[in-house]
Amino acid sequence: MRTYAMTGGATGIGAAVKKMLEESGGHVINVDIQESDIVADLSKHKEREKAVEKIREAAPDGLDGFIPSAGLGPAVPDWPVIISVNYFAAKVLTESLKDLLMKKKGAVVLISSNSAPLPGLDENLINAILEDNDEDKSHDLIKSLDGHNAYAGSKLALTRWMRQIAPDWIADGVRVNAVAPGATMTPLLQQGLDDPGYGPLIRDFTVPTGDFGTPEQIASAIMFLLSEQASFCCGSVFFVDGGTDALMRPDQF
Repeated sequence: MRTYAMTGGATGIGAAVKKMLEESGGHVINVDIQESDIVADLSKHKEREKAVEKIREAAPDGLDGFIPSAGLGPAVPDWPVIISVNYFAAKVLTESLKDLLMKKKGAVVLISSNSAPLPGLDENLINAILEDNDEDKSHDLIKSLDGHNAYAGSKLALTRWMRQIAPDWIADGVRVNAVAPGATMTPLLQQGLDDPGYGPLIRDFTVPTGDFGTPEQIASAIMFLLSEQASFCCGSVFFVDGGTDALMRPDQF
């Protein structure tokens, strides 16, 4: 039986991934803030350590895959927490579980966003997150910015980190890739739609295929990247956004 660990599997894209993995015969260890195999608040250092310890107890023979799907959107008013969950928790757990993934030559799929490459993000914030690896400094900087920088900035940093490590990790047998979803009908998106500031912006975001995505559509891409069919994918960013990125950045390739 294949064994997978993930975060954020209670709702949204994570729940769709969890269901698909279990339907394919896999055993899934889910970390979430409530009603989960391992309950942990991943914005906190000690809770991350607890989650890693519990995953190790549940999967001593190794992991076939890890999907850090837990994430917060730009409408969350606590901007530092967005960065902590979206970047630092995903990075720390992925690094901490590498040895378990090496045991089974497993795959990691990170969750980026099609908003990550859009212009206008604060590079000082990105540097504090990615180059300095300084959670406290990033918290201080984001207080003078906005939720968009917290969300898209954390996703950009996570994607750049993935690209940096992927060539080295594959030498140890661990493939690392990312999906970049567009607007997907999840509780996270609904929170944005309900926000008086972000709601109109989200509705004005053009999706060439016609409508918001579904969690299952994103989960299908994640399932592919976890599978042996994606064995030649290493450091790839798979946009699953209905063509929005192509529309917004047609010449940036």
